[in-house]
Amino acid sequence: MNTKSKRGTLGLAAVALGTVLFTSAHAASAADTTYQEELARCNSGQSGQDRATCRREAGAALQEARRGNLRGASDSAYEQNRTQRCNALPEADRAACMARVDGRGTVSGSVEGGGVLREYREVVTPAPGSPAMPSGSPGPAMPRPDGPGMR
Repeated sequence: MNTKSKRGTLGLAAVALGTVLFTSAHAASAADTTYQEELARCNSGQSGQDRATCRREAGAALQEARRGNLRGASDSAYEQNRTQRCNALPEADRAACMARVDGRGTVSGSVEGGGVLREYREVVTPAPGSPAMPSGSPGPAMPRPDGPGMR
């Protein structure tokens, strides 16, 4: 190998090392910034958790971020998760499930309050000419007045 080639290789290695160090430093500073923001949220009471739990979670997240194990999910990962959850339901319920997770309908509640309720209503009209209830049917079943829970 000639001297010029060695210098080029050393220069390239130095640039690569600098890039790796800069990227690591940038990731560490981003993790530290996120940690400081999470601590501020913990201390202000905006996290929905008690302070000790919030601080412990923020510290654990910082540690995992520094190890390189903490990554945000991509949009495709969220989409895949939503689809898998809806596919677990009976086929008749899947379209309404996908409508709820796509943001159609109403949303109420909060995670802090114990849960988020997503509601999607779809009005289904009977086909023309089909009666709402077949003629000659006894009608909807009613509980017996002396049955369970009726006393």
